[in-house]
Amino acid sequence: MILGAVLAGGESRRFGSDKAAALLDGRALIDHALAALGPHCDALVVVGRDWPGVRGVPDRPAPGLGPLGGLNAALHHGADIGAEAVLTLGCDTPAVPHALLAMLAMLAARGDAAFVDGLPIIGIWPVRHAALLDHFVATDPRRSMRGWATACDAVALDAPSLANINTPGDLDSVLRDRPPPC
Repeated sequence: MILGAVLAGGESRRFGSDKAAALLDGRALIDHALAALGPHCDALVVVGRDWPGVRGVPDRPAPGLGPLGGLNAALHHGADIGAEAVLTLGCDTPAVPHALLAMLAMLAARGDAAFVDGLPIIGIWPVRHAALLDHFVATDPRRSMRGWATACDAVALDAPSLANINTPGDLDSVLRDRPPPC
C-alpha cells in the first residue's frame, strides 16, 4: 500500500499569500498535487494543514520544520494505516509527469527510497524509515531534504525540469509558458 502525501505546511512567505490555495486553471495548486498522486496511491493525506475532502495530518514533531516535518508526519501516519511507503509531492509542483510518479511508485515495491534530483520533496519513502527520520529531525540542525536523502541512502533520479511555484511570478511563468489549448 502506498500513501500519497501532499506536503503543504509552509508559510508561503515568498508567495505572499496562501500558495496552496492559489489557482491554476481554476483549481487550487494543492488540488493539482492531489490529482497527480491519486492514480499512484491507495490513500491520500495533506500534511501541515487542513484541506476539504482529504485527511489532514499535522507536521511532526511540530510545525516550522520545513518539508522534513511533513515527511516525518506522513511516514508515521503511513505506518499507522499499514502503508509500506509514502509518495510525496509538494503543493507547489502542479505539473509532475505521470510517468515520473509511476516510476517512484514502482520503486516502492522494491523497498527503495528515491527522490527527484533538484526537487527532493518529490520522492518515495519506505515507512520503515520513520524512526530514523525522527532521529534525523531531532539531531540534524540543518534539517535538509537532501541531507535526509543521504542519511537513508535514497537514490537520486534524473527528471525533466519541473515548475516549482514559490512566487506569484513563478505562477505567471507557468501560465505564460504552457502550450496553447487545442
